[in-house]
Amino acid sequence: MASSRFAPLQRLVISVAVLASFVTFLDGTVVTVALPAISRELGGGITTQQWVVDAYLITLSALILLAGSLSDAYGRVLVMRVGLIAFGVASVAVAAAPDPLFLIIARAAQGAAGALLVPSSLALITATMRADVQSRAIGIWTAFTTSAQLIGPLLGGLFVDFLSWRFVFLINVFPIAVTLLLLSRLKLKEHPSGAQVDWVSGALCAIGLGAVVFALIEQPNLGWQSPVIWLPGIGGAALFAWFLIRQQRSSTPLMPLSLFRVRDFAWGNLATLFVYAALSLNGFVLGVYLQQGAGLTATAAGLASLPITILMILLSSRAGSWAGRFGPRIFMTVGPLIMAAGALMLLLVAEDFDYWWQVLPAMIVLGLGLALTVAPLTSAILGAIDESRSGIASAVNNAVSRVAGLLVVAMLSTIIGGTLNLAGFHNAAIVTAALLVLGGVVSWIGIRRNPAEEVPSEAVDAPS
Repeated sequence: MASSRFAPLQRLVISVAVLASFVTFLDGTVVTVALPAISRELGGGITTQQWVVDAYLITLSALILLAGSLSDAYGRVLVMRVGLIAFGVASVAVAAAPDPLFLIIARAAQGAAGALLVPSSLALITATMRADVQSRAIGIWTAFTTSAQLIGPLLGGLFVDFLSWRFVFLINVFPIAVTLLLLSRLKLKEHPSGAQVDWVSGALCAIGLGAVVFALIEQPNLGWQSPVIWLPGIGGAALFAWFLIRQQRSSTPLMPLSLFRVRDFAWGNLATLFVYAALSLNGFVLGVYLQQGAGLTATAAGLASLPITILMILLSSRAGSWAGRFGPRIFMTVGPLIMAAGALMLLLVAEDFDYWWQVLPAMIVLGLGLALTVAPLTSAILGAIDESRSGIASAVNNAVSRVAGLLVVAMLSTIIGGTLNLAGFHNAAIVTAALLVLGGVVSWIGIRRNPAEEVPSEAVDAPS
């Protein structure tokens, strides 16, 4: 898994970090193709499908920043061990769910456990490696976690077709067991800081996001005039605003707003918001429509996006090298625009469905654009921040991408017009393209870092 230039301890750290994060990222996408089967067995229609995805994303995205503080306060290995055990237990609970409510609560618990894994895994790498070795280790971590997101739909389809949707969640148990075994061999001298954890900010973020998402998902059923909708919507927005105010005033914030004074970091995260919202919308709609609308099996629906995975594997590292030579701006602009063209090509999908002519060309174009975008986007955002704060910068960017997916899935009924039929699928393709165009335009306007430009550490605390 790691190069021979890594020391044995470093190889063990990379293995633990990759496996711990792999299950978290895999579970975010593996569920997509299982949604129709879940809905058929447990009921609830598209609302249940939205909640199965968003219950996980709410707790994962809202608690990931809090988890970074817990990792510093109590030790990375301890936090990771707790997260792994909790994730395994929650996965078994999801697989055993007898009804939609139990399933949604278990998915929220799964997301909360997953939030403990991502920052602690990256923190293990940054704590045990420096300079070029650390960069290569983070590159390996990124490659494997990205592959987890991309192969998730295929794995999910295979389990749905040949076993049951419930086994989609049980596949976590084996890698978790292996990770716990490797973690027991990892002897690190950790010195937990014992720093005070801002539990209030964590609760404000989680409850605020959860209330807003509840309003967005349930609004098509109850209408904005219902107090059951507008009260949580307004209250959630107020709580999230309170969270941001606390971050501004706190001496040890969960999300240091000073990071956003750095131009490339701020604009890069805005581009992340649009691009990952588009990717989440496209992944959700494609996985569900190809089964419910086009009549494909779950496995075939998972295979539909395989060209994207192949192109990411073939081209991502090269795109990263190009971004290092020419700067990330051009790739962060052109990549999303190419993806937008691919999304519009999905308008070719018709009642007389043909994957080879109506979907495959779009997947190829989307894959090319995505391969050009991801590595330069990561480079622009993390490269804008001093290495000493790369951990929190990565956590913030990760949270932004998860919130993007969370919100767009919550708004799904509004986007598709209530029903995921052919017209709804076309509506989603148009919105996906629009979000990607916004991502490209934002990148062109905002990103300024030149090739191989060094960003001074004091820039983090200075307005750009």
